[in-house]
Amino acid sequence: MASGAALSPSIVEYFEGEDFYRCGYCKNESGSRSNGMWAHSLTVQDYQALIDRGWRRSGKYVYKPVMNQTCCPQYTIRCRPLQFQPSKSHKKVLKKMLKFLSKGEISKGSYEDEPMDSTVEDPVAGDFALINKLDIQCDLTSLSDDIKESLESEKKKGNSARREDSSDSLQPQHVEEKLGSGEPSHLVKVQSVPKPGIGADLSKPPCRKAKEIRKERKRLKLMQQSSAGGPPGLQVQGESPSLNPPKAKCNQPKSLEDFIFEPLPEDAPHKLEVRLVPVSFEDPEFKSSFSQSFSLYVKYQMTIHQDPPDECGKTEFTRFLCSSPLEAENPPDGPGCGYGSFHQQYWLDGKLIAVGVIDVLPYCVSSVYLYYDPDYSFLSLGVYSALREIAFTKQLHEKTSQLSYYYMGFYIHSCPKMRYKGQYRPSDLLCPETYVWVPIEQCLPSLENSKYCRFNQDPEAVDEDRSKDPDRLQVFHKKAIMPYSVYKKQQKAPSEDVAVLQYASLVGQSCSERMLLYRN
Repeated sequence: MASGAALSPSIVEYFEGEDFYRCGYCKNESGSRSNGMWAHSLTVQDYQALIDRGWRRSGKYVYKPVMNQTCCPQYTIRCRPLQFQPSKSHKKVLKKMLKFLSKGEISKGSYEDEPMDSTVEDPVAGDFALINKLDIQCDLTSLSDDIKESLESEKKKGNSARREDSSDSLQPQHVEEKLGSGEPSHLVKVQSVPKPGIGADLSKPPCRKAKEIRKERKRLKLMQQSSAGGPPGLQVQGESPSLNPPKAKCNQPKSLEDFIFEPLPEDAPHKLEVRLVPVSFEDPEFKSSFSQSFSLYVKYQMTIHQDPPDECGKTEFTRFLCSSPLEAENPPDGPGCGYGSFHQQYWLDGKLIAVGVIDVLPYCVSSVYLYYDPDYSFLSLGVYSALREIAFTKQLHEKTSQLSYYYMGFYIHSCPKMRYKGQYRPSDLLCPETYVWVPIEQCLPSLENSKYCRFNQDPEAVDEDRSKDPDRLQVFHKKAIMPYSVYKKQQKAPSEDVAVLQYASLVGQSCSERMLLYRN
């Protein structure tokens, strides 16, 4: 896991044109349209910037819906955990889990198709055949070695007496400065319109006194010291991650943590443990639980999605949920678990019953997928896991203040079954044209009138990180890193220029200068 060393650059392979899929929402056979690229590797900073421009990953395949053409527009949605309060239905799920753990009671009533359960198929994420095909086509095993060789070569050139024209060559020192950047170069804003009489901006974290922040940091340090002997990332239902469990103040509603970490009686019939495991076959806990995790995945896919056995094999599982392009990082100012891809495992009485696949990024926890044991559907594990992930984001925020959002994937207003994500409030939707965040309440009236909407109400506003200088885009070609201005002199096909310019417009200027576009 990288810490202080310079990181390898992101390497992506863009597929020209638009891909057509069968829509998993409206069932249109070819109505779902998206642009896509294969990510051989991605820094967490670059992926954060990409999802803040409407991209999303499925395994190593990263795609962006063509919003004004696709049959069911998919808007990136994020929740603000620092201001989150569980709704009545959320509390019902939390109490249901508490009753089951403390008394063994199973609530009666309908629990099928609970919100936040993965019962509706993502048209790209569920296309295992596509992901397998691309994985085989893009399996460049020597790519990382080529990069190292290229960087070393550039370093030697930089140390020689000859000086190259900076506009025609990429200096390795310049590359390393960009790769070592701790933040995406383009920070998104929440466009909010304060209501009369309300002074607080709900788009920002609540103000806290310095003394309160110091106390939290001290509690967190003591907690880490006291738990040094236990497995990392382990949380037990009923045991708060803080030394002093949060208590609801008088006349104030119970917080999310009050419900999750409510103490259980000593004779409780069930015990729930939540473990955070890095997605890496080098991690012993990931390896030891792989068989159970895979069996759970097969049971879920065959029962919930009615997938045939040949479509949910070990290869599909590994490429879809165990293969991540994200480079793990563990900087000193980052969260204790580091950045990267993780499986958040839910163990009930020693049995694995659910796995939430998540990415921990510089500014957010991003939900990727959830699979669970259908025998425990009565616990509404989709909702429960989402609430746990919101609480987990708040926990990470204690040490890493800028990590303060929970990304829930896509919100599809045109599909009623997919509107449930809007119930986790406060939340924002990403404007598909200017890439600023807008509170969902301001977006819903427009979405009632049209499937595709520009949420930014300022007609003069533009994408601040739009591609302005494509010649500065970085290309990796024949084991050499070069700006596009150099690369295009070697190419004669007009279609090449069209593909590269399309890529630049979709990823934005900042990412185009940091990431390496692989051209064969």
